Amino acid sequence: MRELLTNKWMWIPLATWLLVQIFKLIVEVFTAKGKKINFRRILGAGGMPSSHTACITALATSIGISEGFGSPVFALAVVFCFIVMYDAAGVRRAAGKQAAVLNKIIESDEDINVQEKLVELLGHTPLQVIVGAIVGIIIGFTFSMIWDL
Repeated sequence: MRELLTNKWMWIPLATWLLVQIFKLIVEVFTAKGKKINFRRILGAGGMPSSHTACITALATSIGISEGFGSPVFALAVVFCFIVMYDAAGVRRAAGKQAAVLNKIIESDEDINVQEKLVELLGHTPLQVIVGAIVGIIIGFTFSMIWDL
């Protein structure tokens, strides 16, 4: 149990994800302009920056600092980063665009009966992914340095 509680390679990415999601919620609070605040947003996908990307780059950064940037495990983490970032900006973004089109079709056709709208905010723009990577590297580096003090 002690190993689980002191595993920085698990806690640094999770803390990064939580910080980014809280940041997104705070931004939504200040930009809501009288709208109801959606607290489910803290668990939702999409938005600036990409929390998926920040999480995985924080992991890769902490592994690189701890195990060395030439280690096989760092290489594995970097490849995993690229897969997550491709998915965020490619596959999930495309699925979100398709959901938007389907929602418009559903709204325009009275014969289609759907209980709830499809989620449109799934993926990220390339800029959101890049900013997520920068945030993840900064937080991963900072937390790794603090953890080793």
